[in-house]
Amino acid sequence: MFELSDTAWTAITLTLRIAVLATLVATPIGIATAWLLARRNFPGKMIVEALVHLPLVLPPVVTGYLLLLTFGRRGAIGSFLADTFGIVLSFRWTGAALACGIMAFPLLVRPIRLSFEAIDIRLEQAATTLGANPWRAFATITLPLALPGIIAGMVLCFAKAIGEFGATITFVSNIPGETQTIASAVYALIQTPAGDREATQLIVVSMILAFGALLVSEWFARRAVARMRGD
Repeated sequence: MFELSDTAWTAITLTLRIAVLATLVATPIGIATAWLLARRNFPGKMIVEALVHLPLVLPPVVTGYLLLLTFGRRGAIGSFLADTFGIVLSFRWTGAALACGIMAFPLLVRPIRLSFEAIDIRLEQAATTLGANPWRAFATITLPLALPGIIAGMVLCFAKAIGEFGATITFVSNIPGETQTIASAVYALIQTPAGDREATQLIVVSMILAFGALLVSEWFARRAVARMRGD
């Protein structure tokens, strides 16, 4: 049942690499965005909130097409990156990581924002009155208290990246060994008469990875609640 082919193993390892890169790159941006939405009021805040959550409601194929228009070889940003730095994202595994990071970004930001909102701001104010500058207070007070929410958001981002399909196949296509993730490999296999067995194997693998990630996320969420209650 689990004697996977080399193509299947390549898809699994590539999926994990894409999910890890997407999570690591999106996390600092997600932390900054979550803090901004949790702690600051500014003109256009509702628009920013809507943009953050837009990938949740926008069809993934539309998101992938917009990425292709923007970061493609002839896109406004894509052409600049290619001509200036030699960085090409379209039809590359790095482009798949970009698509996964954008699709998972709302799931990353939400638990981190809730963690920031649950922290008593008076703790940070007390640190500043004792001589800590705002950056030090953030690093020593806010981030440690928000850590369970940050980890939960990272796990959700990772899980979403593992299963992303529509945006990635639109932006980077389905190239074996380069952009073929588990989801796109399953899609290709179910189009062939003899691909059911291997497709089932990959489906089981993806379910195990996603379920494990959700369990970890739930565990950290429970820890965050327990910490806020003082348990």
